[in-house]
Amino acid sequence: MNAPSSARVIPFDEPAGFPRAPRTLEETGLPTLFLVELAAKLLFVRGQMRLTEIAQQLQLPANVLESLLAFMRAERICEVMRRGETDGDILYELTDAGRARATEYLGRCKYAGVAPVSLAAYVAQVERQSVTKMHVTREDVNEAFRGLIINPEVRDQLGAAMGSGRAMFLYGPAGAGKTYLAERLALLLEGNIAVPHAILVDGEIIQVFDPLIHTPVEDDHRPAVLDNLMRPDLRWVRCRRPVAITGGELTMRMLDLDYDASTGFYQAPPHVKANNGLFVVDDLGRQLVKPEQLMNRWIVPMDRHHDYLALHSGTKFTLPFDVVLVFSTNLMPSEVADPAFLRRLGYKIHIGPMNEDEYRNIFTRVCEERGVPFDETAFQKLLNEYHKVHGQPLLACYPRDIINQIADLARYRGEPARLTPEVLHWAWHNYFASR
Repeated sequence: MNAPSSARVIPFDEPAGFPRAPRTLEETGLPTLFLVELAAKLLFVRGQMRLTEIAQQLQLPANVLESLLAFMRAERICEVMRRGETDGDILYELTDAGRARATEYLGRCKYAGVAPVSLAAYVAQVERQSVTKMHVTREDVNEAFRGLIINPEVRDQLGAAMGSGRAMFLYGPAGAGKTYLAERLALLLEGNIAVPHAILVDGEIIQVFDPLIHTPVEDDHRPAVLDNLMRPDLRWVRCRRPVAITGGELTMRMLDLDYDASTGFYQAPPHVKANNGLFVVDDLGRQLVKPEQLMNRWIVPMDRHHDYLALHSGTKFTLPFDVVLVFSTNLMPSEVADPAFLRRLGYKIHIGPMNEDEYRNIFTRVCEERGVPFDETAFQKLLNEYHKVHGQPLLACYPRDIINQIADLARYRGEPARLTPEVLHWAWHNYFASR
């Protein structure tokens, strides 16, 4: 089989920040023989298909596919079953020889979806839309944390860290609000990015787009009428900057490519899916692997801004590591990493107990939300006879948890919720499991 040559020319629509649709087979950045396999598998799975249907499934322009299908017809892989009023209505079907080849192709890899993009195109696009190019200001932070009771010093630390694009380490006691603050950082991610459905590396397909991590957005920048020079490349999905959060379930294996032998293609690891966005490792220290092992895994990516991955064939390649990496833990920094790693962590931010005024503000707000009248006498009793006597710090999680207990009891009893010494005593000892 003699196929046309494939150059790696990736056009880009600079004003919209979105890759431009290829106009030729060469501009897809993919080997022609790979596209032949992909189209053959699609026709095998779907049966007879119009040109417009093939274009929609592969998300490649019809004029590009016309030359591909002409080549496949010349090679007796497919044939025209019926011609319509337009070229888009032409109906294609595999020949017997084409079905035999498609069976062979599907035996190696069952992927028959949207055409991938090249590794070079993916690397270039991630660099164009790097998270380090965001400009986070104090006004942005104030807006993102509007209505949130937070220490001003901590707020400024979080804002500066997000603006730098460097990794941060949030540490402090359980219940201080580390996870909530880490998730709130997503509000500081500005702008949309292009995410490919999949990328092609050494003939292997790696799925990148994940509906659990990537949120597509409508493209408000496209003109009403598109010519061939302005048409976007639909192999990419315009999305919000992604946020990936992982916790105690994280393993070392999850940070490598996930190959499915039954389908013959890969899933990208979570930090790759989070490129150009936020990657939060929550509850560091609760994973099955030691924190030191996880930390050592990040040293090179954090330092060089790229990661090394390997295919099951042994082929190794590099991908951009362009995420704001956030670690959240109850442990002290010195307990989870050595000085070499801590030096690479741009920000070590302690999230600790609140002062009485901050605690009161949260408590009154929760009371209002749950319909429990605030009582100053009861609140002072909570501070002096419970928190101080039992040595419990004023953590951000306690007001909501205690008021929820009081509201639960009132609903059970069928009476209005009130802050009385009796129910406060009941809620405290029920929550802290004390006598």
